[in-house]
Amino acid sequence: MHIGIAGAGLLGRLLAFELARTGHSVEVFDPASGPQAPGAGVYAAGWTAAGMLSPTAELESADENVFALGLRSLELWPGIVAALDQPVELHRRGSLLLAHRGDEGAARRVVDLLLHKAPAGHAPQPLDAAALRQLEPSIHGAVQAWLLPHEGQIHSVQAMAALAHGAHAAGAIFHWGVTVQRLQAGEIHTHRGLKKFDCVFDVRGTGARPALTERSPSDGFTPEVRGVRGEIFWLHAPGVTLQRPVRLLHPRHRVYLVPREGDHIVVGASEIESEDRSPISLRSTVELLAAAHSIIPELAEARVVHSETNLRPALPDNLPRVEQSPGLVRINGLFRHGWLIAPALVEQTLNNLA
Repeated sequence: MHIGIAGAGLLGRLLAFELARTGHSVEVFDPASGPQAPGAGVYAAGWTAAGMLSPTAELESADENVFALGLRSLELWPGIVAALDQPVELHRRGSLLLAHRGDEGAARRVVDLLLHKAPAGHAPQPLDAAALRQLEPSIHGAVQAWLLPHEGQIHSVQAMAALAHGAHAAGAIFHWGVTVQRLQAGEIHTHRGLKKFDCVFDVRGTGARPALTERSPSDGFTPEVRGVRGEIFWLHAPGVTLQRPVRLLHPRHRVYLVPREGDHIVVGASEIESEDRSPISLRSTVELLAAAHSIIPELAEARVVHSETNLRPALPDNLPRVEQSPGLVRINGLFRHGWLIAPALVEQTLNNLA
């Protein structure tokens, strides 16, 4: 088949890689200047992510379908990474939930919710101080801790670059610097003109919003795609040992720390209801870095080497949605679950299409 893909974010790259390596003719259209991490401007949400693969932790706000997609993606990621010709850091060592003294009530609410929603074998496992020190010697200050054993992480920046390279090597054609003006079944319209395809995938995230808002309610796909702000810091912290992602449970916000190779730790906030793309505020800087320092005091001498903001695409229920019709497939609303569910969502969509 001749496949057109609007959007070269995480979903677009995964689709291009999977379709091209199974023999389809694939063309991808994206306004970005190229496949590498951009330095500025509006770009795919997949770049601004810590890459946590946390199906159990996400049950706090997600449903059983997201959980199932997450478990399946944890099975799929090793095979995808092994098939790429560039290295991608991928680990499955579990993750931790932590709480400070005074925040036990808020933490207990989250843990009780996960205990209720998670199936047997996936529930949070309480850790005493000795067990926590054995797992993560650098963590201090938390009075309560839980282990989520079936979770992992992927280096999102490495994976974005490797997926584009792998798709290109398999024969996919990327049209960089090209904005999709409109699309419909079997057609993609850009400033370069009309191109016809056997099937078109619309995976533009918030970039699909202008087209969706022009559609009538009878079309069936909700037009209310919104951007949810995410903020991250990259810290360079030589000598600080962290083996797995950590979430600090706080009454007002969720702060996460994710280790990456090269002595880096990514610090971020899960979600902020705002479509502001401006740089990180002083308030966020103080709160996020103070929270990180409060559980790993050794971060006091870490260096802030990078900060970033972006918008995750979300629908009103914060759940993903796939719409398939002859010649056209729309996928949107991955919210903060993109890296967690994308491989399984792509697999499911292509199986249904077949």
